[in-house]
Amino acid sequence: MKKGIIAGIALLGAVAMAATGCSGGSSAASGGSKGDGVVTVGFAQTGSESGWRSANTESMKDAFSAKNGFKLIFNAADNKPENQIAAVRNFINQGVDAIVIAPVVTTGWDDVLKEAKDANIPVILEDRTIDGSSDLYKAWIGDDFKKEGETAGTWAKQTLGDKATNMVVLEGTTGSAPAIDRATGFDDAIKGSQIKKLDSQTGNFTRADGKTVMEGFLQKYGKSINLLFAQNDDMGLGALDAIKAAGLTPGKDIQIVTIDATHDGLQAAANGEFNYVVECNPLLGPTVAKTVKDVLAGKDVEKKQTAVDQSFTPEQAKTALPDRKY
Repeated sequence: MKKGIIAGIALLGAVAMAATGCSGGSSAASGGSKGDGVVTVGFAQTGSESGWRSANTESMKDAFSAKNGFKLIFNAADNKPENQIAAVRNFINQGVDAIVIAPVVTTGWDDVLKEAKDANIPVILEDRTIDGSSDLYKAWIGDDFKKEGETAGTWAKQTLGDKATNMVVLEGTTGSAPAIDRATGFDDAIKGSQIKKLDSQTGNFTRADGKTVMEGFLQKYGKSINLLFAQNDDMGLGALDAIKAAGLTPGKDIQIVTIDATHDGLQAAANGEFNYVVECNPLLGPTVAKTVKDVLAGKDVEKKQTAVDQSFTPEQAKTALPDRKY
């Protein structure tokens, strides 16, 4: 579909929405709104690599539901940037009213986002950020990854930083915003301490890879490891299996700090296997949906909208678990 036609469809959709409000249904093949007030949104998710991601996906699907006046076209990229870019191009070709992206990586977005802009389709970034021009998207809604890393690093420095401590790191997906920012925040926070980084490798935010990489760390460094920083709960949970298989006690022989604060992560903390967990709130759907509607209505929106995150000791995790939503 030519860009001029796409732009016309998006414009007609916006006008129709303003005239009729949010009611009625939309044909699956029609793309954008066609006079019935339904807002068609394409959501390019990273994949389903973790418990956090599953909770984030459910939050988005609930917020962009038919009862809220939306038709959601969902795509999970299996953590492959090329799949995600192809999905966004498909959304543009369908003439959706808006596009929401949780970018797998920070780079490589300029061309396809310019195509969306030329088609007059607004783009909202969710969860992760990009390195491209801020003119290419209307807003970003997510968590402060650098601050999360700083919070985790501050705990490590205060708890272990005054004595010689050997640390290994399970990194998230290479080139992703949370992996980059959490590493920066953590490293900044432990400066001046006696924490030494023995090794740092990607576990791709998955339990399976977290276990595999931790097995390698243990084979190489053995009992000299005192601290594990896992950039998300799932990698930390995978590492637990490797630590136990090596005859060590997680939380004691190797202290563990993770980020996400999923139900499983807090349960590990409550069990004494994780020593400290920093939250990354996945329930971003309502804020993203409101922002999409505001943008399509021509309202000014905040360019950067940051969720509030907490942190948990084992005792705090026990208190939080009964009411945990993810």
